[in-house]
Amino acid sequence: MFADQNQGIPVPTVAVIGAGPAGLMAAGVLAGHGVMVDVYEAKPSAGRKFLMAGRGGLNITHSEPSERFHARYRARTNEMAAMLETFDANALRNWVHGLGIDTFVGTSGRVFPQEMKAAPLLRAWLHRLRQQGVRFHMRHRWLGWNEAGYLRFTNPEGEITVEPDAVLLALGGGSWASLGSDGAWWSLLNDKAIGLAPFLPSNGGFETKWSAHFIEKFAGQPLKTVTFQVDSSTPLRGECMLTEHGLEGGAIYSLSADLRAQILRDGHATLVIDLLPDHDAHRVLAEVSRPRGAKSLSSHLRSRLGLQGVKAGLLRECVSAEMFNDPVQLASAIKACPIVLHACRPIDEAISTAGGVKFESMDARLMLEKLPGVFCAGEMLDWEAPTGGYLLNGAMASGNTAALGVLDWLKHHPPAESA
Repeated sequence: MFADQNQGIPVPTVAVIGAGPAGLMAAGVLAGHGVMVDVYEAKPSAGRKFLMAGRGGLNITHSEPSERFHARYRARTNEMAAMLETFDANALRNWVHGLGIDTFVGTSGRVFPQEMKAAPLLRAWLHRLRQQGVRFHMRHRWLGWNEAGYLRFTNPEGEITVEPDAVLLALGGGSWASLGSDGAWWSLLNDKAIGLAPFLPSNGGFETKWSAHFIEKFAGQPLKTVTFQVDSSTPLRGECMLTEHGLEGGAIYSLSADLRAQILRDGHATLVIDLLPDHDAHRVLAEVSRPRGAKSLSSHLRSRLGLQGVKAGLLRECVSAEMFNDPVQLASAIKACPIVLHACRPIDEAISTAGGVKFESMDARLMLEKLPGVFCAGEMLDWEAPTGGYLLNGAMASGNTAALGVLDWLKHHPPAESA
């Protein structure tokens, strides 16, 4: 509790733990309603993962219709849709504009800041928060609660305890530990019997067993103008990167939840790639079956179908010699080249994670049922989404929802007046 020096009215204090997008969004909402906000962050500066994610162009949200937007959250569509009702793509764009930064919609429908960079947005954001009176405490790692129920933190000077009127946890998921999302909070909430779902990599790469020759020749090269399919899903047109371990990149990230589910269920997953999506199956079969004279099969495929380079190499890697010598099977493999994936890449390499605090452990305000006055937001919640602006918009929407929940809680549990 903080006492207003002019009127003697107790001002509620809230500890926001975690200075990523969800925590910063929550801090702004709370401060805007007259709450004294202290943000605690284990790292030396705020928004480190946010800055890293924006290095190649900060994708803040997506312009597609809300129904399709909400469906990107898969099993958590209902929960995320409820939060996005109060902070959707348009609200996020308007919020960015309010910081003095213009946005634009790219050809893919993704939304970016005009300068494409994260740093100017973060600077303007932090400046506004400081103007609102938000206090930042860097290099403060949360250690949980002491026996009296106070929050414990360790910092370079030692250990401190604080007793806010409410707590908002925005501690991130379990990937990119070096930037702060190390999942160290897991045991602290698990000890409180909070319902948690195991962390799983999301928006990450997958492993397969390439030959040494294939790795030497093609690792690090992009695979473009193809479509990807898992089970009977709608084919996804996009591109990916071939790595020494397997595959990664935008299209793979979009399919990561389905691929991961297959691996967990069966021990492996089969990704089917149409190497020539602009050629129908009849044409491919006709060209493959055409007499080639003295030409090699590789030359024939290159001249008749334009199949060469990475695509030709991938076909050779994944299709047996017997299939290669059968025009029907070869044509089928060109339109549906199977790649067997055996494992997800390590969780710390993933862009984000699935798992975390179960929504069933919280009320609609994102307050933990077993810990009244403690709220959760951001990637530490059990949801996932593909890249494309959905992750950031979802995290910030949850920060907004949790902050509104805190305000509602404080309305019914105001700080006691000083003696």
